[in-house]
Parts: sequence; structure tokens; C-alpha cells
Amino acid sequence: MADILPFDRERTRERSRERAAERTRAPEPLWREVLGRSLRAAREERGSRLVDVAERAGISPQYLSEIERGRKEPSSEMIAAVTGALGVDLADLLVDLAHHVRRTRGAGTGPAVDRRPSGPVLLAA
Repeated sequence: MADILPFDRERTRERSRERAAERTRAPEPLWREVLGRSLRAAREERGSRLVDVAERAGISPQYLSEIERGRKEPSSEMIAAVTGALGVDLADLLVDLAHHVRRTRGAGTGPAVDRRPSGPVLLAA
């Protein structure tokens, strides 16, 4: 015959609450979108026009616009060219991006979940 196993209602409710909180939590932002917003903010903060920054970086204004809107995933060389044209330190920009992603990661309702990567992470710059 089969064994009768106790049903833990409280644990089932807790799991349901955790799943509901996970569904309502804001998704992590895409890196290219955070990068784009940061580059646009830096450009506007300096009062620079998009065409002028693009010319100094050696890229088209359309491409820079797509980077700023988070539509394109620029190469590390492109990021370096744009930050150089803006006079922004690349290391400072990357630190700001990391802080922004960390702040947004915990946004939403429910308990904060530690979503650190399980393996090594490589960020090309």
C-alpha cells in the first residue's frame, strides 16, 4: 500500500507568494539600453549635439542615435570612441552602469533575490 504523506499548506502558500513576487518583479534592464541612456545623458549634460559627438567619434549620427536609444549593441571599440568623443572616462562609465543595473535589479515587489551570476563574468571594454 501507499504511504500517506503530510501536506504542508504553509510551504505551498509560501511558494505561491514567491512565484507571484517573481512575476511582478521588473525585468533586468538590457545592458545596451542602460549604456545608451548613460551616453545620451553625458552628451546632453555637456551640451553637445549628436552630430558633433558622432563626427568626433568617427561614426554616423544615425548609428550614435541607435546606440543612445539602446537599439544597437556597440563594440568595445565603438564605446571607447564615443566616450573619447564625449570626454568621459570609460572606467567611470562602466562603474556607473554597474551601479545602475544593481539598483534596478532589486526593483519591484517582494523580497530581493540575489541574482549574481553562477559563473565568471567577462566585461569587455
